[in-house]
Amino acid sequence: MKAMRTRNRTSGALAVAALVLLLAGSAHAQANIPGITGTSFSFTAGAGELSTPDGNAVHFWGYQAPGANPFNVPQIPGPTLIVNQNAVVQITLTSSLPFGKCTSMVFPGHAVTVTAGSGDQDGLLTRETCPGGAAVVYTFTATNPGTYMYHSGTQMELQVEMGLVGALIVRPAGYDDVSNRIAYPGVTYDHEYLFMTNQMDPRIHVLAEQGRFNEIDTTTYFSTYWFFNGRLAPDIMANAFVPWLPHQPYNSQPRMTPGQKILMRVIGADQDQHPFHYHGNNADIIARDGRLLAHSRSQFTTLTVQGETVDQTFTWTGAKLGWDIYGTPADGMPAHTCKDTAPADGFGDADADHPMEYCDDHGKPFPVTLPEQQNLAFGGWWSGSPFLGASEQLPPGQGGLNPNSGYFFMWHSHKEKELTNFDIFPGGMLSMMVVEPPGTPIP
Repeated sequence: MKAMRTRNRTSGALAVAALVLLLAGSAHAQANIPGITGTSFSFTAGAGELSTPDGNAVHFWGYQAPGANPFNVPQIPGPTLIVNQNAVVQITLTSSLPFGKCTSMVFPGHAVTVTAGSGDQDGLLTRETCPGGAAVVYTFTATNPGTYMYHSGTQMELQVEMGLVGALIVRPAGYDDVSNRIAYPGVTYDHEYLFMTNQMDPRIHVLAEQGRFNEIDTTTYFSTYWFFNGRLAPDIMANAFVPWLPHQPYNSQPRMTPGQKILMRVIGADQDQHPFHYHGNNADIIARDGRLLAHSRSQFTTLTVQGETVDQTFTWTGAKLGWDIYGTPADGMPAHTCKDTAPADGFGDADADHPMEYCDDHGKPFPVTLPEQQNLAFGGWWSGSPFLGASEQLPPGQGGLNPNSGYFFMWHSHKEKELTNFDIFPGGMLSMMVVEPPGTPIP
């Protein structure tokens, strides 16, 4: 398979350049999960070509819906459906899959009724629609809030692998995008991000593209690509809806300021498990499969399970680092105060110089002396300063991916092979979470 690919080593550089646009142009950032809202949706299953940062193009099957992306093409993963609790949801599905392939949809966690038309057929799990035949209409009531998935119910070992899968989010009663961001009753958050994991064996996709289905042997399955939201690193961190990734509209670039709470919606959308590891702090698992847990569970790695969804919250304050993250006069930084008035909670007040600063670490100088620049190797996200919101002069051509001088933490699969694109590192399931200085607008 490797000999069949044409590599373009500039594609990774272009994708990294896009990160500058992401962080410099916060008006285009996605702090709320992008998707389509309403109660009635029209889906068509079709084919497309996804792009990989190592220069490959992989044939896939995906769902297309009006208004889901600006390019009006099938996408991977499918359009994220965002509906309200207790809404009656209707999805109309037709098939434009190649080689006359029929398909269907199932919605785990929901009781679905099917309205069939002439020309469709019964499948193993549900009613199927075939190219040129009548549409199938699936209807369910979104009874319980939470994170769910939907996927093909036809020959799932092939069609889910090919890309016929997507996310479903049910907003709880009382949710408001501005004044009441809640995942479940009583569970608030500031920003939410989707992490749908999936993988691909390109050999299967080549055979499917050529219609050689009888040659596909899933017992020899061997994946070489691992995705967050249908993208590979570094494309994962580029803006949503970029023109060079028309079939892969969703990014996964978490952003926050100190003390804010991120809601992570994690979906295992393939046939393997992936240890999703997030640097910087533990996350608190609050729900599984759209059901709120009686007690949260704190952990530093979440093992995604096939077909399972996990909701978890993450926050970062810099507490107990043992030094002032904003610097001190001894560090050459401006003096500032840490005001924690009643009710005292150990952190700077909203009107303090630096909201959510951990006051016990206030005034403590940076504990080490940094080497001279000629003795350092620079990463693209290094601002030149160890202090949040501060930057220093860097050598020409260094840095540039951190215009707000935030703290970057690598979020990734803990399987090392899943950090590659066809054996090229870095790639795969790898993103960066950035803690921005207080006051940074994150829409």
